[in-house]
Amino acid sequence: MTTEPHPADAPDLSVVVPADAGPEALRASAASVLEQTLRHSEAVLVDPGRDSATTRACADLAARHPGRVRHVTAARGADLRDTGADHARGTWVTFLGPGERLQKDAGRNLLAAALDTGADLVAGTWTRLPAPGEKLPRGAEQAEPAWQRPLHARTRTVGSLTDAPGLVVHDSLVTGFCVRRSLLDPEARPAVRHEEEPPVGDLLFGVRAALAARTVTLIPNTITTHRAAPDPAADAPARITAAARAARLLARHGHPGLAAARERALLTDHVLPCAAALLSMDREERARTAAQVAPLLAGHLGADALAPLDPVARACLRLLADGDADGARDAAYALANPGTVVSPVVAHAGRVHWRPGTEAAPSTEAAPGADPLDVTELGLQYRPFARLDLLNTVTRATRSQGRLLLVGRIVLPAHALPGRPEVTATLVLTCRDQPARTLTLPVDDIRYAKDALVWRACADLTRLLGARGVGDRVWDPALRVTAGGETLTTPLFAEPETVKPAGALRARPRLGRLTGDTWQPYVTAHHRLAVCLLARRRPARLAEKLLHYATHFRPARALRRRLAAVAARRKRLAGQAVKARVYRTLLLRLPVRKGQVVYEAHMGKQYGDSPRAIHEEAMARGLPLRPVWSYAEKPDGFPADARLVRRWSWPYLVALARAQYWVDNQGFPHALDKPRHTTYLQTWHGSAYKRMGFDEARVKTQNDPQRRRLQRAVDRFDHFLIRAPHDADTLGRAYRLDPDKLLPTGYPRNDRLVAAREQHAPRPPLAEALGVPDDRTVVLYAPTFRGGPGHKDAELPLDVRRFAEEFGSTHVLLVRSHYMERAALPATAPGTVHDVSGHHDVSELLALADVLVTDYSSIMFDYALLDRPLIHFAPDLDAYTADRGSYFDLRERAGGPVVDTQGALHEVLAHLDEADPHWKAARARFAEEFGAYDTGGAAAAVVDTLFAAHTPRRRPKPCPASRRRPAERSGT
Repeated sequence: MTTEPHPADAPDLSVVVPADAGPEALRASAASVLEQTLRHSEAVLVDPGRDSATTRACADLAARHPGRVRHVTAARGADLRDTGADHARGTWVTFLGPGERLQKDAGRNLLAAALDTGADLVAGTWTRLPAPGEKLPRGAEQAEPAWQRPLHARTRTVGSLTDAPGLVVHDSLVTGFCVRRSLLDPEARPAVRHEEEPPVGDLLFGVRAALAARTVTLIPNTITTHRAAPDPAADAPARITAAARAARLLARHGHPGLAAARERALLTDHVLPCAAALLSMDREERARTAAQVAPLLAGHLGADALAPLDPVARACLRLLADGDADGARDAAYALANPGTVVSPVVAHAGRVHWRPGTEAAPSTEAAPGADPLDVTELGLQYRPFARLDLLNTVTRATRSQGRLLLVGRIVLPAHALPGRPEVTATLVLTCRDQPARTLTLPVDDIRYAKDALVWRACADLTRLLGARGVGDRVWDPALRVTAGGETLTTPLFAEPETVKPAGALRARPRLGRLTGDTWQPYVTAHHRLAVCLLARRRPARLAEKLLHYATHFRPARALRRRLAAVAARRKRLAGQAVKARVYRTLLLRLPVRKGQVVYEAHMGKQYGDSPRAIHEEAMARGLPLRPVWSYAEKPDGFPADARLVRRWSWPYLVALARAQYWVDNQGFPHALDKPRHTTYLQTWHGSAYKRMGFDEARVKTQNDPQRRRLQRAVDRFDHFLIRAPHDADTLGRAYRLDPDKLLPTGYPRNDRLVAAREQHAPRPPLAEALGVPDDRTVVLYAPTFRGGPGHKDAELPLDVRRFAEEFGSTHVLLVRSHYMERAALPATAPGTVHDVSGHHDVSELLALADVLVTDYSSIMFDYALLDRPLIHFAPDLDAYTADRGSYFDLRERAGGPVVDTQGALHEVLAHLDEADPHWKAARARFAEEFGAYDTGGAAAAVVDTLFAAHTPRRRPKPCPASRRRPAERSGT
């Protein structure tokens, strides 16, 4: 052992390294301490004295690095980490687990934060080794918990754990933090010690330290790496025990909310991953794991803890707590493959339950989590047979007379095939690398059984599966089932212990047996049956080795690198940066093509909005124009009377360079300059409620080059449509537009709405296309965009399923998510909910809707023109306006009620006939204030202005009195 350093030489940071993982792990941890940029740090190696090799490694490190490494031998039965803390000399102490390493600047970052803030505990982030088969983000070498980055997004100091609940709700403080040494003194009150045996003591230590600390500082820096990969099944008992004790500890210290959150996190962080691990276990191991975990879950599956979870997750936890290993495994498969029906769900008293025999007392308003096996929310009862993804389990796989014999069982919900019609099936094998290639084989037998369809097929792969042997070595079987005029295809779920008896079957590839000689059934990483062509015999193995050598020896590797470089270069040449450079240097020199108009709506995602109205007006007049429309992905739904070009394609760039007119509602790519011969009409896509342009906080914090790019893009506009003075005061100022560029014509897209209001026309043809009955009230729900750059998936604030259950008999709900987002809707009763997000023109939807439910989307300004009920459902209104800013107080100037809960929304809808008359005056003021120029002739006025050179002279028609603004009608 080394001599204790003099107090004057005491380090700033002591790193306690328990030597209980072998000499190699010890050396790696100690090396990370010695490589710290914080030189005034020490490693305290705590030797349990059980392994001579470890003891020698400790002594050797201490001898080679005196003053930096200290060797401490723990007393028998003593906790290694507490022993290390007792011998630590640093003002601050941190701990490393088996094999863990400090990031090079970890000590410096921890100490700097501690000295700057005076906190008792400083916590950073940590990473761990990936589990087998785990996929990591591109460029990442290690994994980290999903909840960690938001917790450590910025440096902050908190005086209460409620300000950073993730520290104790999740297993955040298991590593990657330092604590003031005075808190670890055995004489301190309360003393922060490892009171339980590892690993429970390690999991609880961080919670005790956080509770004892007066203040805690969180930093975004990585502190610890190489934490051991988790083993969800093996770790579950200790983690469940520790989480339960941590919840009780938090409750005793006056944090009941944190204790409840810890209970919920226990289920999502530890128990559900344990259930997922059951998929990779054999039957015996699965039963043993369930038997260990089930007793520990007693008291942890209360309704409050289960309520936030997915219905399948709730069922999975309940089954695991009941010790039903196979049932929990099936539920875990459904969690990994959303939408899969893995149990014969049954309807009872208006509710749907996981399986027969699990029905609870009748209740039509069951609270989520009250009955964990109630899966009504999934809406399975509304799905026809062809839309059910049924679990198809291979129960037997063996070799019979040189053929592959498969026996399986398909879960069959009670409602799926009423009356049990005749059922037929075929086995379909699909080539994984060439999905268009399939082989269809007959199924010998398929019949009904209790709660299932059972089937049997015998596949002669040797004779019938005529693979070439190159590029088609893996085939995925599935069962195609037809019953009652409906057909579904379901993959084969299998377990290795079931497939193993099938052995191997002889193969006869068309390119000869040198490419392979054996068909081998196996189970994929997604737990599905597949067959693979392998080389098992000597000639095929030799050919495989020769091929491997030919493709991996030095010239072949060099050729592959050369081909990869060529492919990368081609990709760069096809990239937007190169295209923009070619556009600016070459294409802008092309001559103008007279009369060519390039239209674009919502960056090519739709054929709609004001550009569509302008195009249709110009075509109706027969103007000698050459229309070109851009599309982002598919040209479906775009006009047949225009040339279509894909956005950012070469034809798109040429069309823009030669166009006489640009017309769009959001902005052509900023990198593309406007040609000198082009007139650019920006119709815009809505009046402003939230801060826009240079008024946005995000833009104000950008650097000068970024703001200049935005200004250059805006300076391309020659005309900018506005629909009220409000637009001039907000959008005109926010984008620093010359007032002479503002055209007060209104929005051409709204001509349809003005006409619908004045003519009181019957429902448009869209109602019949959607199958909307005449006696149903049509409610359009259209929330705004809440995401940021790259954001795609949206979580709707409205509970669509709950809405359908309450109003489905009298209302039809049309859901229109923002064009920059996508939202997955739950299954509901047929005809109650329609997803119309893909409909090109929102004006058609507005004309169809009897009621609009939105939040603060600009669609509210358009719909007010119809003088129909408008409801603002905005649960996050205050948070959104605080984040994005707004130009006015919506609650004060809204044209309809503003509600923040779904219950309040339902109350308004239920009494709409009585309440709406009180909002007519407010709605009229709202329409006048924000749509004063929308008089029904915007498209004609824009075409007259923009295409004047192509428009024959004509006498203007007088504007009908009904379309004039109030001031004009009164003669003032």
